[in-house]
Amino acid sequence: MKYPIAITRLEDDNSEKLVQATVPDLPGCQESAQSIEVVMVRINEAIAGHLTILAEYGESIPHPQSIDYHINQQKNDNIIWAFVDIDITPFLGRSHKINVTLPELLIKKIDDKVSKNPSYKTRSGFIAKACIAELNSAQL
Repeated sequence: MKYPIAITRLEDDNSEKLVQATVPDLPGCQESAQSIEVVMVRINEAIAGHLTILAEYGESIPHPQSIDYHINQQKNDNIIWAFVDIDITPFLGRSHKINVTLPELLIKKIDDKVSKNPSYKTRSGFIAKACIAELNSAQL
């Protein structure tokens, strides 16, 4: 899932320049650092921690809004927007083995896609991402 990140430049009490990254779709999820590069690493870790806590409490993972939506809500021209692509599969709970019946040609196409794109890792990973995408598109 691609979460929009709002990046702003701040000055702390010592007049040092800081960069703050906030994830508007995950309230309370934010990080600060001296550079954009460092804050992006930290915000990735903060998102993983946030989603871990949601999973532990059995809460659903919030669906990200568009950057346009957040721009209209924020009304702040000093924000740099970025995306962080997070694989939410580990935060959906324990894996369960199920039986799925699919046509042979579809299985071959899935396997071909998986072999050419390492982000899927397995056939199950591909099917899980496809299911998540479909469920999220139904929410829009």
